[in-house]
Amino acid sequence: MRFVEGIEKKILSIDAAKALISSWKVTGKTVAFTNGCFDILHPGHLFSIAQAAKEADYLVLGLNGDASIKRLKGPDRPINSTESRALVMANLVLVDAVVVFEQDTPYELITTLMPDVLVKGGDYTIETIVGAKEVIANGGKVIINPIVEGFSTTNIIEKIKK
Repeated sequence: MRFVEGIEKKILSIDAAKALISSWKVTGKTVAFTNGCFDILHPGHLFSIAQAAKEADYLVLGLNGDASIKRLKGPDRPINSTESRALVMANLVLVDAVVVFEQDTPYELITTLMPDVLVKGGDYTIETIVGAKEVIANGGKVIINPIVEGFSTTNIIEKIKK
């Protein structure tokens, strides 16, 4: 039997995520965090999420909200709404919680949730990863995963337009 009724329950407010993470940590479990727009899900995203999930017992995914993406990517983005993207992410078995944020960066989310491991893609450096300094100062670690070449939401959108 599949537990599909619980999928939407994985989409949490920042306060609910903080409480859930506290309950996980009380039992000695570790928490990884990654974030992104995940506008059109592709194999590069899936690789990154799978790598992040390997780093801890639980994976929390920070999801840029629509307003955040418009500011970062332009007025024609996102293609899929916050609600649609959150539901897709919550359906991934490797993702234990999804938290939407509307700021340009997940700094507030990261410093509030304070994961044990912060995971980003290879187009970042430790110095450019928002929240890295705070996670490390709290005894956590930062992992930079390699980029899977050939996959890009922008390229997919351009291909569709042709």
